[in-house]
Amino acid sequence: MAIVLGPNQYGKAEVRLLHVSRDDATHVIRDLNVSVTLSGDLTATHLSGDNSGVLTTDAQKNTVFAFAKEHGVAEIEDFALLLARHFVESQAAIGFARVTVEQYPWERLGGHSFSRSGREVRTATVSHDGSDSWVVCGLHDLTLLNSAGSEFWGFARDRYTTLAETTDRILATSVNAQWRHARPAPAGDGWEKSYSAAREAMLEAFARTHSYSLQQTLFAMGKAVLDDRPELAEIRLSLPNKHHFEVDMSPFGLENHGEVFFAADRPYGLIEGTVTRDDAPPPGKAW
Repeated sequence: MAIVLGPNQYGKAEVRLLHVSRDDATHVIRDLNVSVTLSGDLTATHLSGDNSGVLTTDAQKNTVFAFAKEHGVAEIEDFALLLARHFVESQAAIGFARVTVEQYPWERLGGHSFSRSGREVRTATVSHDGSDSWVVCGLHDLTLLNSAGSEFWGFARDRYTTLAETTDRILATSVNAQWRHARPAPAGDGWEKSYSAAREAMLEAFARTHSYSLQQTLFAMGKAVLDDRPELAEIRLSLPNKHHFEVDMSPFGLENHGEVFFAADRPYGLIEGTVTRDDAPPPGKAW
């Protein structure tokens, strides 16, 4: 029985980059975390230590910084596309590159003053294999809560089930979502407008859906995004159920009318799912 090398990859993870555009007195900043993953004909370095096909991870880091200087950083999707195509086209041994960018939000206080925002982190992942490119956008840590309009009852029961049914509960989650582009956004929209519109569609669906389960809410959010954005093929959502338990006030001689809750951080339910168009093009190497 032979022992062989299986799929493998390498790269530089979490290159922290702050880019400041000083074109006028009102500066624009991009606070990014960039990760590069490369794969290809790298068998020799694993089996014999031949590093002739290895572009060092230090060079990958330097490329991120140099491209920020030479090309600027406007849309993170375009920045990731430039990097992914560069690594494949410039290195004979590399046949596939994936670049993931996280963008941290800042709020403007003045022309050159900013405050770090507590909002979610925007993400973009670009994959390129020399002929095709795939763009997956998204966000993580978007915290949402409905203080009413959520029920959970009629679920399966066994000997270990203790959860009480409810027709009125707190529904809270921290949204992690990725959506795959079948094509670029319509002319005039651009990546940022597409992202903002997808985010807004999720928020509106969460707010307007009378929920009988977090699974139902997940599908409603995903469907709203695809209904609104024709350039998107599918969306993947991961929704932790951030449980809030009503505190028993009877030991204190008080009644709790859905006003005081204990917010538990763990364990938590984790609801995940994909919402897709039935005619969506295959994902290729997007994911």
